[in-house]
Order: sequence, then C-alpha cells, then structure tokens
Amino acid sequence: MATISPSNSFIMVDKPSKRHPSKDLHYRPGSSSTSYAHDWSSAGTGGGVRLQGRYFVDGYGRICNLRGVNLSGSCKTPVNHTNEDWPEDPKIVTFVGRPFPLSEAHEHLSRLRRWGLTFIRFLVTWEAVEHEGPGIYDQAYLDYLRELLSMLPKYGISAFISMHQDVWSRYTGGSGAPAWTVEAAGFDLDNLEETGAAWLGGMRGGGHTEMERGLWPTGYHKLAASTMNTVFWAGDTFAPKLKAKGDVPIQQFLQNAFLNMWEVVARAVGDLEGVIGFQMMNEPHRGYIDLKSMYSFDYNTELHLSHIPSTFQSFQLGAGYPTLIPTWTRSFPMPTKQTTHTLLNEGKKKAWKEDGPTKGQCLWEMHGVWGWCKTKKQAVVLRENYFVKHPISGEKIEWYTDYYYPFMKKWAERVLKASTPDKILFVEAIPNEFCPTSWTEERRIPNMVYAPHWYDLYSLFNKKFGEFSVNVQGLSRGMFPLRAFYWGHKGARDNFSRQIRTLAEEAYKSLGEIPMLIGECGIPMDMNQGEAFVTEDFIWQKRMMDAMITGLDRALVGFNLWNYNPDNTDEEGDQWNGENFSWFSQRRAMPNFLLEYEQTSPHLDGGGRILDSVVRPYPAKVAGIPLEFNYEMMNGEMSFSWMIPEGGGDNGDNQLRTHETEIFFPSLLASGRKVLLEAQIDMSHYDYNDESEILKKLQVLTKEKYTYTYDEKRQTLYVVPKDNSPGTKHSIRVKVWPPIRPVFNLNDFWSDFGIWVGAVGVVIVALLVAVIIGVMTVWMGYD
Repeated sequence: MATISPSNSFIMVDKPSKRHPSKDLHYRPGSSSTSYAHDWSSAGTGGGVRLQGRYFVDGYGRICNLRGVNLSGSCKTPVNHTNEDWPEDPKIVTFVGRPFPLSEAHEHLSRLRRWGLTFIRFLVTWEAVEHEGPGIYDQAYLDYLRELLSMLPKYGISAFISMHQDVWSRYTGGSGAPAWTVEAAGFDLDNLEETGAAWLGGMRGGGHTEMERGLWPTGYHKLAASTMNTVFWAGDTFAPKLKAKGDVPIQQFLQNAFLNMWEVVARAVGDLEGVIGFQMMNEPHRGYIDLKSMYSFDYNTELHLSHIPSTFQSFQLGAGYPTLIPTWTRSFPMPTKQTTHTLLNEGKKKAWKEDGPTKGQCLWEMHGVWGWCKTKKQAVVLRENYFVKHPISGEKIEWYTDYYYPFMKKWAERVLKASTPDKILFVEAIPNEFCPTSWTEERRIPNMVYAPHWYDLYSLFNKKFGEFSVNVQGLSRGMFPLRAFYWGHKGARDNFSRQIRTLAEEAYKSLGEIPMLIGECGIPMDMNQGEAFVTEDFIWQKRMMDAMITGLDRALVGFNLWNYNPDNTDEEGDQWNGENFSWFSQRRAMPNFLLEYEQTSPHLDGGGRILDSVVRPYPAKVAGIPLEFNYEMMNGEMSFSWMIPEGGGDNGDNQLRTHETEIFFPSLLASGRKVLLEAQIDMSHYDYNDESEILKKLQVLTKEKYTYTYDEKRQTLYVVPKDNSPGTKHSIRVKVWPPIRPVFNLNDFWSDFGIWVGAVGVVIVALLVAVIIGVMTVWMGYD
C-alpha cells in the first residue's frame, strides 16, 4: 500500500506543557479525563493544538489527525437572498444566521461531534462583514459570529476562519466581495450579464439544467472577475490610471479595505479558544496576470464550456461591440469541443458605468492594451504581452512572487497583531495547480499550513461516477493515457490515492516540513442525473466518497469535507450555482424536539445520506509518528501502524508526554457490536493446525503488547503500548464482531473481466499452438 513517507525528525521545539498519566506504570487506558479522541478543545488536547515540523501536535506531543467539514456552503449567500428578487439592494443584505441560527447550533454541533468531524473550516465572506460600504462593518453579524464560535469548545470543536470567494463576488457570478468593490473598478452591475462580462444565472437559481450545469467556473476568465482579480493584486502595475474615491489607486483602495476588514474579524473572534487560526482567501486567482495570449485560453487549464470569449473578445463585448463568440459543448473523449459561434451583446450595452471612474470606457482600452480602429471599424490588440511583462520596466511578471506572497505577509502581520501571535495561518495555491516551487522559506508566513483543495475533476465535470474513472490530474501533466484509466472500486481507490498522494508529495517537495491539510474535498450528491434522489439508493455516492477518503487515509493527511449545509435540498442542492455537495439535509432530519444529543444518539444521524462512507474510524491523537493507516468499510476493519520517535530530549528520551493513543471509533459502527483490537503479527512461524489456537495465541500476544479500552459514550478507543522505547514500531488491527455487512462489491478489472481475458488468452494460445503444429507438419512433410 502506498503511503507518504513520514518525517524523519520529531524533536519538540517547545516542550509539551503537561505529563499525561499514561506515563505511570499502573495507568488504566481512558481513565485520565472525560475528553475523547476527536476533542480539540484545550482540555481535550492538554493545552491546545500547535505546529511541529509537518505535524499538528497537542499539548502532550501527540500527532493530531484533524478532519471535519466546511461550514458551510450556505455562507456564500445572505439569509434574505431570493432567486426571484436578485440582485437585491446590496446594502441591506444580512448574513446573520449563516450557517444556521444560534437556536439550532446545539443540534448541528452535536451532530458533527457524533460523526467525528470536529475540525471546522468556517466560511465567512467579505460581503457578510462589509456589504453596506467601505469601512461600514455589520456589527450584528460580528456579534453573531462571536457567539456561535464561542460555543465550539463545549463540543470539542476547533475552527479556522476562511475568507471565502469564488469568481470574486456574487455580483460577478460567485461569492465573496461586496458589490461596491465591483463598482469601484468602474463596472455597471446591471449590464454585466448582457455584455458577457459574467454569468449570473446561478445567482437566480440556475445551474441545474444540462445547459447550465457547471458553468459558474467559466466566470473566472470573463471580463468582470478577471479584471477585479487583476486590479486587486496588481492594479498599480497594470491599471495605474484607475482611481477610487478620493483619488486613491484602485489596488491600494481594495487591498486596504480587505486588510481592514480582516483586522475587524480577527479582533472580533481571534481571542476565542475555538478559533485556531485564519485563512486569507479561498481559491485565489491571478486574473489576467501572466496571461500568455489575448486570443485564446489554455484548453488544459481553463474550462471551455458554453460561451467562451477570449480576453480580447471580452474587452470588445464590455465596450459595447457585438461580437461573435466561440461556443463549446460537452463531448467525448475530450471534455468539450467547439460546436458553433454565438453573437453576444447585440443590444450594444456597456459593462462600464458612464459616471464611473473610467467614464464608460473600457479600463484596458484606457491603458492602451487594445483600441478601436475607426477606419477598419474593428478592434485591434495594441499590446499583446501587456500582462506578461511590466508595462513600464519590461521586466517579466510572476503572480506568486510579485504579488501573492508579499500581500500574504502583510495580511499575516495584521491578523496576528489583531488576534494572538500563535494563531495558525492556512494558505493555498491557485486551484488545480501544484504547490509552486517558488514558495521558499523567506516567502512564507509564520505558523503556516498548506491547505490545497482536491476534487476528482473527471467526476466533477461530468457529474457522473461509475465503474470507469480517469486521472485527469495526470493526463493534464503528460501521463500516458492507459496509465490514467481505472476500473472498478479498487481502481477508483487507487486512482484517487495516486492523485492525492501526488498533490501531497509535490507540496512536501516545495515546502519541506510544513503541515498540510486538504481544505476542500467532496463529491456531487446529484451525480448520475440525480437518480439517487428518486430511488433513495446512494450507492455510487457511497462508493465515490469511500474512494476519496481512502485516498486521504493512505496519504495520512487531514481534511475538511465540502460541505455540511443544513439548507441543502434534493431539488435545489446547496442553493448556489447549481451545486449539490452536502451529504446532510435538514429537510431529511428529525425535528429537533425529538432529538437526543449524546454522542451515542442515532437520532442525530437523520438527514445524513451516506454516513457509512463518511463516518469512519481514524487515529485522532497518536503518541508517535503515524506510518500507515487504512479502513475497510466492507467489513468495518481498520489497520494502523506508528512508531515511537527517536530520542530528542534529556537522556536520549523522546519528548512525548504520553503513551496513550486515542482513536475515534464511531458509535455508528460499534453500536450492538464488540470492538476488538489485535496486534498485527506474522503468525506463519507458529506451528498451529487449528485456527482457533492461532486466534488464542494472537490474543495472548496482543495482551503482552497493549492495554486498551473502548468507550462507546466517548466514541474513543484508548490504546497504550507496553513497549514505548524510542524507535519501536507498533501495528494494530481493530475490528467489530459481528462484522458489518458489505455495502457494495469491491471489484476491479480482473475480478470483472479476468475470466474473459483468460478465455481470450486460451483461445489465442490454442490458435498459436495450432499454427505451430501446422507449420511443423508441413515442414516435416517436406523433410
């Protein structure tokens, strides 16, 4: 089984604050406190979670495997958003109650605790904080945030605040920034759709039909979002003539507003125990920076679907010129193909406000990037390489090194000063890109965690999952096609494992000993034409989720699933751009007055769709270095190995302050069954004829190596090895009895087609033998 190689070093810089009672000779596992494996509160971790090398560690020096959810996709839109009335007055929106009202918090937080998903990526948007105007902050929303986040430690939950955005803003087809930022750049919000500057159908409830499915990401390279990202990161370089109110350069205006907003958020919640850190921006995008061609986009990196104007064509459309645009449709074997052209902006609308800072002129025409030839009555590109080199100095531009890293350092300084200097800061690269090699030590920020996203692009684009899966990540980087194709569930597990392992390995190559966590990963619940909502058979969703989490387990990386959304419905999904990723729906849950809230309460499972794939065991707090982990949902069995770190303290002893490892083992799996732990030992050299004798011997050997106890009320398996010498490797197998019934068939190419391949092989061999015999007969006859 493939795994990520563990770090060779585990020497604590700051000694853990406490000595755990499990260091005592007569300690009974699980007796030290009332905490549990998935409890990330200060009490449950011996003082909190911090960073050490590539690991998260608790106050006892244990390595922590953090996993949880994104909370929540509903945070992208205000509570008072309606599809029919959009766009509403942007100044009067409210996000108080996102992701759920305070009165419902006990139910949802209890549910996440029961499911062991207690490390939260908590979504906030710039619009939620500052929608009314620059410097006008929504105090009611900030108060709501503080009250909700202050509840988290009671449930063992810890969270980091992620400032979410997609395609810049709701007003450019996504989520994130307030409307006034778009207007500050000169855009007319009423004309963005007709001019092809943005696709806004998803804001009005669209995105569910075959024609609209998956269109929203194309907004990244349309005029509005591309321009906003460009002027935010590099307005001083590429748009120096654009000034906001008060004659402030647009880059300075937007960045200062963003940093000021972040400081307000950090001051509001940064002192709370349940807030472990911050993430500057979800899925950042470079806009036009580094743009190689004005005439086309790279098919391998940019989604080509429906109307895809080139950058040059976007300029023309936004300036009011009707333009014939390539139109792309889904195809096979290539994802899409150009099928026709469509004339857009026949009404000759302008994307730019006449009374705005550009006076109705295209910003990029104003900067001499292109112009309109009155003689030929056509547009012409004047500076083809404008976004590749500095317009004045001619020096080559690189988005990461020239803009992203420097701004991130400014942000880190502001939020750490506004909160506490020990907050963990989560960062990511551009989606679908590997961690850049330019992210060298001097360009990093304090307390940094790399938190990229991973989705299976083949299934995501097609909203389909079946026996056949494809490694799009590998194909886009030159992998031989036959190596990128997989069959069956074993194949899907191997496919996803390879992709996630590659993502992790590339990150460690670039960053070295920096912790990594997958900030987003998930599956579309409406896959396969949404047939599961009709049949109530979510088998393919279960299979895909299992394949994905198996890949994450094998890579030994924590993650935040996208997403837990109480507002999700079968019909409308997550109610944003046609997405439907939440495997929980409040509409399917029991009324809260009927619920019980203990960790063992199955009532909390109502509303969950594929829980046998989502809720699964994992080693949460490891007294050593994790080496390999795997869970098999076909039988409810997990295997785990870890190593006691080599000496790094006084007298050659390691600086772990505990011998106890805590494994989250869900009541959902254990209820009504017995949880058994076995040492993983090679029994082949023991001379036993009876299998029962082998099992008895294994039990004896297990007791010689480990003491353990399972507490279902805390959903925790406590394990204490008897040999904790530095360098000792431990391997255990945990299973339930009676075993669970397999959910689906664990198949691959050979199990499905092996007999046919074998039959064809026999026929071929028989034909070859017949030919050889015939040839020999003829030859002997002549002889």
